[in-house]
Amino acid sequence: MQQLVNDQLNSGLKPPSGLEGLDSVTLTRFVLQGQRKHQEASGDLTLLLSAVQLACKVTETCVRRAGIAKLYGLAGSGNVQGEDQKKLDVIANDTFKVNINSSEKCGVMVSEEDDLAIVCQKSSIDGSTGKYAIAFDPLDGSSNIDANVSIGTIFSIFKLNDPESVVDPESAGRAIMQPGREMVAAGYAMYGSATNLVISVGNGVHGFTLDPSLGEFVLTHPDIKIPSRGKIYSVNEGNAKNWDKATTEYIQSLKYPEEGKSTYSLRYIGSMVADVHRTLFYGGVFIYPADKKSPTGKLRLLYEAAPMAFLMEQAGGKATTGKENILDIMPSSIHQRVPVYMGSADDVADFEALAAKYA
Repeated sequence: MQQLVNDQLNSGLKPPSGLEGLDSVTLTRFVLQGQRKHQEASGDLTLLLSAVQLACKVTETCVRRAGIAKLYGLAGSGNVQGEDQKKLDVIANDTFKVNINSSEKCGVMVSEEDDLAIVCQKSSIDGSTGKYAIAFDPLDGSSNIDANVSIGTIFSIFKLNDPESVVDPESAGRAIMQPGREMVAAGYAMYGSATNLVISVGNGVHGFTLDPSLGEFVLTHPDIKIPSRGKIYSVNEGNAKNWDKATTEYIQSLKYPEEGKSTYSLRYIGSMVADVHRTLFYGGVFIYPADKKSPTGKLRLLYEAAPMAFLMEQAGGKATTGKENILDIMPSSIHQRVPVYMGSADDVADFEALAAKYA
């Protein structure tokens, strides 16, 4: 019987009637099937993504057991951003670095928690440098950890133009500083009531849910498309007094719309992963603007804004700083910050029109 099912799956056909439930598409199978469509593919990206998903599983386990294992609270140190590190920040960061480094398919790593870019170990087989670079926020929304609010991981993957030129942190930093349009993959994991892994390798956006009984991410949301317009806006209105005129007027237009238009609802969690996840499914707009306190914005380009912008565009949405498309920005530093306005295409277009008026 199992051989019959395997034959059906391998042939690309649906399983026989009554066996449909056995046709669970795991993330590993999904990536491998995509790889088969490209004869030139070496499998390196597949192995790197396998390392990422394993790191997500380990992090998920730590998050799930944080209260029991006494992993809540501060680690007693700060990161390069000047933020207090939680114990889980440190654990997640170490988990991702160890697993990605061990894949031997990555030449460069950049983490929110580390000041400099990291040069990965070379291949134990031929001594070559991995041809990919990855930037990640190992635990986004960590200020919400102790309140058991959904938090997550964000990552972006680039192909190195000249892997062998990566010899130290400085050259590693230069190598990964590429516009978001050069990304080959991006995604995020959200650790909430369920653990979701949402990724794109440039062929749309696909959502997977961790099945604890299998220990596998299973495809549950194929080809995610964001609605062209939503009814929700997501922003920290506590900073409203520091916004620029375009942002202020735009939010006012959502709260007090013209006659015949619907009022938007405010939904703000404070974890980028959770807020963007909801926006991706329900539509609307997620905003983290520059303001008087943070004139260049707060969110980091390489491992927060750009990967989420990549996913938004792949799902049919838009992402802008108010002045330019986030994916067109050439990074000036590995921890560069930018303003963020992303979500449904029509909603973001409305803001862009206002931003142009005040330009």
